[in-house]
Amino acid sequence: MAVSDPIADMLTRIRNASKARLESVDIPASKMKVEIARVMKEQGFLKGYNILDDKKQGLIRAYLKYVKDDEPVITGIKRISRPGLRQYNEAKNIPNVYSGIGVAVLSTSKGIMTGDEAKKANIGGEVLCYLW
Repeated sequence: MAVSDPIADMLTRIRNASKARLESVDIPASKMKVEIARVMKEQGFLKGYNILDDKKQGLIRAYLKYVKDDEPVITGIKRISRPGLRQYNEAKNIPNVYSGIGVAVLSTSKGIMTGDEAKKANIGGEVLCYLW
């Protein structure tokens, strides 16, 4: 079955796996999803990820990160821009997520980056999701 919003599917798989306290989750791969996983790893939301060859489009195996008492590092994920309603922001209007505790992930002309990186580079873009 075709997925109408692959990024929302990726975020939902990660959200569900972290709530179920799974060690890893497999996600169908694409260039954008790999870049989102890279940003999540750099920001400390994932332990890591691998790209697996399944003779189709490939898979991203994301390794989830937990703190003591088996609590997930990811407490929330929210998809902002979606296929039916795209959300674009200029650099000066990029929001802070939970007063700086969370991260906004943007798709810019320079690639996928966090809201803070986009502000420093003075680049706006499409707000893909919030992570906290």
